[in-house]
Amino acid sequence: MAMRRQRVGKAISITTKGHCMPKKTAKRAASKTIISQPEEYDLLILGSGTAGKLLSWTFAAKGMKTAVIERKYVGGSCPNIACLPSKNIIHSAKVASYFFRSAEFGITKENTRIDMGVVRERKRKMVKHLVDVHLANYKASGAELMMGSGRFVGPKTIEVTSADGDGGKRVLRGKHVVINTGSHATMDLTPGMAGANPMSHIEALELDRVPEHLIVVGGGYVGLEFAQAMRRFGSRVTVLERNSRLLHREDEDISEAMHQLFTDEGINVVTNARITRVEGKSGRSVILHATRDKREIAVEGTDILVAAGRTPSTKGIGLELAGVELTDRGHIKVDERLETTEPGVWAAGDCAGSPHFTHISENDFHIIRDNIMGANRVTTGRQVPFCLFTDPEFARIGLSETEAKERGIKYRLAELPMNHVLRIGTLSEPRGFMKALIDPGNDHILGFSAFGWDGGEVMATVQVAMLAGLPYTALRDAIFTHPTMSEGLIPLFGKVSEVRKH
Repeated sequence: MAMRRQRVGKAISITTKGHCMPKKTAKRAASKTIISQPEEYDLLILGSGTAGKLLSWTFAAKGMKTAVIERKYVGGSCPNIACLPSKNIIHSAKVASYFFRSAEFGITKENTRIDMGVVRERKRKMVKHLVDVHLANYKASGAELMMGSGRFVGPKTIEVTSADGDGGKRVLRGKHVVINTGSHATMDLTPGMAGANPMSHIEALELDRVPEHLIVVGGGYVGLEFAQAMRRFGSRVTVLERNSRLLHREDEDISEAMHQLFTDEGINVVTNARITRVEGKSGRSVILHATRDKREIAVEGTDILVAAGRTPSTKGIGLELAGVELTDRGHIKVDERLETTEPGVWAAGDCAGSPHFTHISENDFHIIRDNIMGANRVTTGRQVPFCLFTDPEFARIGLSETEAKERGIKYRLAELPMNHVLRIGTLSEPRGFMKALIDPGNDHILGFSAFGWDGGEVMATVQVAMLAGLPYTALRDAIFTHPTMSEGLIPLFGKVSEVRKH
């Protein structure tokens, strides 16, 4: 019987070839792959999201042998199908809204037309540039990028199947391993939904047409951003939200302000709606049947966008063979150092249950980097700022009033309508307000919310003060450039109320 040694990458497999054994036996023997020696790495990373790519570039530049396994998107979801592409589309929608409001600014708007093909191409051009930058960083750092599917076949050992379709496999083992597989859009299991072939945010970013009537399932961040953008491009839009209000975890005044914004822009919002079944095909004609306040309703449209949450991408990657346990919600179980139940194996970003923001994944990178180098850095107590990029934006850092009341925390409140900020008068963007919670004992800022123009940028100023442990009076008495949005923090913190007890 002849023996043939087959080298795939640096991993060696042995198969049998000959005619002296029964066909079934030969078939079974030929299908077996015996791994004699996995390729050894100092750092092995499954997934090239924010934390993963930054870790790879950092440690490879230090001379560590580093490899990143990426199934599809170089750089992860943020530069390809999430944060940056969606904000690109949202900005195009903002420009479109200015055209439709152009008489307000003394500009005629005759013959205004939306070309979604051009909108898409602008987004694609940005994405290509970002991917090129990522590839250049891999080359400059010396980190190896492997395009393919990875799954654990043992502790700290990953089998990689090439993405080029040739079936090639490599087996890698890392001294340190980081799992950074992210999350994906949760598919609604309502009868008929899967068969209707609805869009997720990925397909919505690739639209080359304006949907006639878009039904958005979900009143969270992704759903609200796309709902407003598509309305501004010219779609009829209906948002179906199963909870009693949009952004139901936020303060009621925030939810009310967002609902009013959507109403004013002609977006139909249906809350307390629980979808029971779906008919038709998205892209042509669909009917969503639902119950609302014990009554049956039906919403007819042409397209469906499902934006009903995220599911961690942790299935089918062999975690049980790696000694890595999951939580009851499917996230990888990690401690405060982001180390998994298998020593030397770390997890970062969405798959680890970290708040689903790119900037948090970047902070996960800092934590894992320092801990691999021997530090003892933790996630405990870190700030989690966020911004919803509707127009206007909603941004928050620290405690909301709802959270303070639930925890029985005393606070003083400062509130200011956005139209009291002088910069607003130059922009014709008067909608919204700012508010802050103050610790009555030491005057530190407990939380800040902004619903209004440039809310995310204004929040950053407050966050720096919070990080520094400054009293609110430091911002109240500061000198900010006139006229800027940050200047509005002076009158805001000049309106601090008496103590609110709960």
